[in-house]
Amino acid sequence: MYRTLPWLLLALFSVAQAADGTANRQFSPSPVHLETALVSAQLLSRFHYQPVPLDDAMSEKIFERYLKSLDPDRLFLLQSDVTEFEPARTRLDDAILRQDLAIPFALFTRYSQRQQQRLSEARALLEQGFDFARDERYRFVRTDAPWPANDDEARELWRQRVKNDWLRLKLNGMDDKAIRDTLGKRYDNALARAARIKSDDVFQVFMNAYANAIEPHTAYLGPRAAEDFAISMKLSLVGIGAVLQERDDFIIIRELVPGGPAARSAQLGIGDRIVGVAQGEDGTLTDVMGWRVDDVVALIRGTKGSTVVLDILPADAGVDGEHKRVAMVRDTIKLENQAASKTIIDTGNNETRQRVGVITLPTFYQDTDARRNNSDFRSATRDVARLLDELKRDSVDAVLVDLRNNGGGSLDEAISLTGLFIDTGPVVQQRNPQGQIRVERDTDPGVAWDGPVGVLINRASASASEIFAAAIQDYGRGVVIGEPSFGKGTVQTLLNLDDMAKSNSPRYGELKMTIAQFFRISGGTTQLHGVSPDIEFPATSDFERFGESSYDNALPWTRINAASFRPLGKPAELLPALKERHQARTAASVEFRHLQEDAAELAALRKRTEISLNEAQRRKERDEQSARQRLRQQMLAATADEAASGDSPTAVRDDGLLRDERSLKEELAAEAERKTRRDILKEEAAHVVADFAQLQRNASTRTATDAGGTVQPPRGAERASTGRS
Repeated sequence: MYRTLPWLLLALFSVAQAADGTANRQFSPSPVHLETALVSAQLLSRFHYQPVPLDDAMSEKIFERYLKSLDPDRLFLLQSDVTEFEPARTRLDDAILRQDLAIPFALFTRYSQRQQQRLSEARALLEQGFDFARDERYRFVRTDAPWPANDDEARELWRQRVKNDWLRLKLNGMDDKAIRDTLGKRYDNALARAARIKSDDVFQVFMNAYANAIEPHTAYLGPRAAEDFAISMKLSLVGIGAVLQERDDFIIIRELVPGGPAARSAQLGIGDRIVGVAQGEDGTLTDVMGWRVDDVVALIRGTKGSTVVLDILPADAGVDGEHKRVAMVRDTIKLENQAASKTIIDTGNNETRQRVGVITLPTFYQDTDARRNNSDFRSATRDVARLLDELKRDSVDAVLVDLRNNGGGSLDEAISLTGLFIDTGPVVQQRNPQGQIRVERDTDPGVAWDGPVGVLINRASASASEIFAAAIQDYGRGVVIGEPSFGKGTVQTLLNLDDMAKSNSPRYGELKMTIAQFFRISGGTTQLHGVSPDIEFPATSDFERFGESSYDNALPWTRINAASFRPLGKPAELLPALKERHQARTAASVEFRHLQEDAAELAALRKRTEISLNEAQRRKERDEQSARQRLRQQMLAATADEAASGDSPTAVRDDGLLRDERSLKEELAAEAERKTRRDILKEEAAHVVADFAQLQRNASTRTATDAGGTVQPPRGAERASTGRS
């Protein structure tokens, strides 16, 4: 029986007082939220790959995930708060089905109150300073820690947290005044971000707690999140072509998209601050100081051909500097930085020189809207096919497909992209909720590239990336290089709730729901285990906290019968020689050895859950790390002239600052440093593929000689290709 409880009334109407005496905000659901939750529950309970009834047992799972989503490190809520809301543990199913979400919104309100209280107290701690000669330790990993029992215990936890923040900056050379200013601004910014939370955000968090309680890759996308997902799939939007970022209550321009209205205007620069937005030349400026970046983006996006006016405070102007108004006509922006791209890496010396074409694919995208209305639609496969044609004209000897950090995308694109490297045949198998197996095939004859292939993956390569890598591996078509992949072996579909409700405007959002599990053509699934590389690189990811195996409710690994297919090669026969060359090369590489050391150091650091708050102890640890880095610099300078410039890929030292506390220049420089580290791995992967190509040619030559012939197979631009374009 569903009923309103006295404790809930108290939770809804009691208002905690912040440190400054002002009342905290209350959050409440809208009628649209109530309708959306009910419809989503009906769909998830009936059509999910593993349908789970929305009952008391599911309610308990939702309750736990909701708490974890709100306060994963147990820093804000008290045990008494959790106890007070404990009766809701088995009543969230009723809340959804009876369209009364007062309980989850009341819990968020309590969390918001505690957040404001803790941050305000942290701000006050800055005035007293700390004793860094004391021997005490701070537990910074708190996912399994108990909730603070009371306010005194919470204050002590935050005293240690703030002390650690202070010490990190002190070790970086800041004086007390600079530390107070930096941390004061940090906590103020956190309070400001909390103040910008909306009821839509609360609903998004709660609905994702419900969806994720069923299975990790089921999710709810609110209208704005659904729009962003659509943009990522079609790689285009209508706007001005600027990447924006929140920084110190300003919205700053972080990047200009080449060819977009913002870049063409020649009136905007990196670091410029947007303080107002108007619709049309004569429109009224809306002050956006202190706004969330997604709200400002929504104002700037619009209809193609319409005008938007920005009130700009230039990057080099003071806070009271002169503003300028910049009018731009919105246009379709092609997000080329998220599209497939190519580079060429030369390996070997004059006698063994080989050219490896590297295709970097950030996502498996497809403009489905354009495909319905236009045969000339944008897709990952089409772009990669074009790049392969260009690489053939560049006379490359092998191709490396870089899928690092590619989290997937369109299943159709994974299948058709595999088809660029095989003639025809099965690519992946799907099993639906009824247990029926369907073999997904490439049916387009011909290949775009029939030469040696490598696939570079890391832990963030997931879903469609794993389908492609697994198919290349199962066919023996090439070698897979890098880290074990994510392990996502499930298929999702997007249900547009607005279409189902026949809504003319985006109100309800979309439901991303798991509807099938996919299997390799060899029969096993990539679920949990992922794709294991043939040549393994140092693992930099935290496998315990990142990847399918880190989820407590992931689907299990299983196997079905293999599909009928004919392997196209036997790279396994070449792997011993390939590994031997890889190990010899990396053993002689100072840069690669440093990456291995960094990976080992990161793995050790991840096992730590506590840290000393004693300055002498921390300084000793820091000095030891600095000594290792100086030694690296000296070794690099002794082995390569260019290394003396300071561009070496050594580990970035902890400076105690958060991302938005560094200057934009420093932040972009750090990104360049990370790119350098990624490029070292890419270059080694290119060497592996070049070795693979050479070993394949040697094996083919031996076979031809044994048969009485002496002709080697054609290479590069001389290679014959058929059909695909």
